[in-house]
Amino acid sequence: MKLLLVLLLFVPVAIGAELAHAPPVMVFALSALAIIPLSGFLGKATEEIAFHTGPTVGGLLNATLGNLAELIIALLALRAGLLDLVKASITGSILGNLLLVLGLSQLMGGIKHKTQRFGVALAGLNVSLLVVAVIGLVIPAVYHATHVDPTRALTRKVSIGVAALLITGYVLSLVYSMWTHRSVFGESRDVAEVEHGETNAPWSLRRSTVVLLASAAFVGWLSEILVGSTEEAIKHVGLSEVFVGLIIVPIIGNAAEHSSAVLMAMKNRMDLAVSIAMGSSAQVALLIAPVLVFAGLALGQPMDLAFSAFEVVAVALAVSVANTVVRDAESNWLEGAFLLLVYGMLAVAFFYF
Repeated sequence: MKLLLVLLLFVPVAIGAELAHAPPVMVFALSALAIIPLSGFLGKATEEIAFHTGPTVGGLLNATLGNLAELIIALLALRAGLLDLVKASITGSILGNLLLVLGLSQLMGGIKHKTQRFGVALAGLNVSLLVVAVIGLVIPAVYHATHVDPTRALTRKVSIGVAALLITGYVLSLVYSMWTHRSVFGESRDVAEVEHGETNAPWSLRRSTVVLLASAAFVGWLSEILVGSTEEAIKHVGLSEVFVGLIIVPIIGNAAEHSSAVLMAMKNRMDLAVSIAMGSSAQVALLIAPVLVFAGLALGQPMDLAFSAFEVVAVALAVSVANTVVRDAESNWLEGAFLLLVYGMLAVAFFYF
């Protein structure tokens, strides 16, 4: 939390750089650094509100607001017509959570605790959701590749139908985990409350709400500055739009959440680390991506779910390797290292994509 407070200094600096018309690369870098602590406070405020509202409403809040910073960045990029950046950020978020975050969590937790265990039900649900997510990405991509659709009009229609069904699947998973089978997943929530009690007293509901609204407002402002400088910054640095969307944007939007997963693993709370990493990936694929399809229609920037073959294969590989390391409900540092190696391989390939 102290580090987040220090990083907040980048907020006025980034806004000042934008108002002073500083070079795009500087504006991009400063706004990216400013969004990191804001997303951290956004997540913290959400957790605090969840502490007051109870596990059911709290779980829904976490599911809804967990990726808010990333969603705001994607919406603004979508409005600006940066469709490749938006699609890449979706793919990058899934890959980052499954390989980078889960890998770092298992590596750091395994070094400290040797072997860690987590709930079988938790791992099983997240793997099932991710398999459905891969199918939801494969179908539009295969349809577009096997049908003559130069304007992508039919592909967009298929994507709208798939997006609606993905959202339905995500809602059903919430009903399953928070209502009909809540007791099966109660351990993770109990641990969360114990962890909260071990560290500090809860914020008041009023303070939590104010921090949430203020953080969301500044995330929106800084995200607009970030997106506005993206195109010029990319041209100047020489990076591709796909690489920026795949690697840089997801790390910016989820930096605080990533650090939380690693810290939970180091405290031997592997249930929470797995829930953060895999749950966030599932949320992006089954909720954020479909929402962006419908948002594109509203903004006059039609977007489909027909990702490139390489992106679809990358996600499928990530889900497959993540399934391999969590299916026994145990983890160690070597499994974490392997996940990081796979992420590195994909990052190298996308750098030249």
